[in-house]
Amino acid sequence: MITVRSVRCELTEPPAPTPMILDDEGRQFVERMGVILSNDGLPRIAGRIFGLLLLHPEEASLDDIAELLGVSKASVSLDARRLEQRGVLVRVSRPGDRRDYYRVADDLLQQMMRQRMQRWRTVHETVAAARESLPALQPAVARRLEEFAAGSDFICNSISRNLALWAEQRASL
Repeated sequence: MITVRSVRCELTEPPAPTPMILDDEGRQFVERMGVILSNDGLPRIAGRIFGLLLLHPEEASLDDIAELLGVSKASVSLDARRLEQRGVLVRVSRPGDRRDYYRVADDLLQQMMRQRMQRWRTVHETVAAARESLPALQPAVARRLEEFAAGSDFICNSISRNLALWAEQRASL
């Protein structure tokens, strides 16, 4: 005797993301972050994306971000990638979903400070190279460059020490 069993396979959808609704205070926060990051050299939309994802309880798709901000998906995609390259956002995927989702990086403070430190180090190295390679600087210019080099070296070292202390403290949270 032959027994035939029927096997039923069901595909389940991944859980739907938590819908987000911004109240007036949330919208104001998102807009302020847009202005703040634009003052730091990023497009305003990048700051708005960052502000929105700071408030969002979980990762959000490009479609969701575009809809919540009332902007095109193309501009959200461009600036989300820009923020990802800076270490501010992390791109994640969901099983069975081809869309990209973004969330704020877990170690956000350290990521942002590392980026700033790298820019300061580049300026510091450029000034140091100028001090060595430029012919006979006038005394006032030499003092200015020396003070800048010493100050930026001091600041970079201080921030590096404090980031290490923060990493220790963060690990105990």
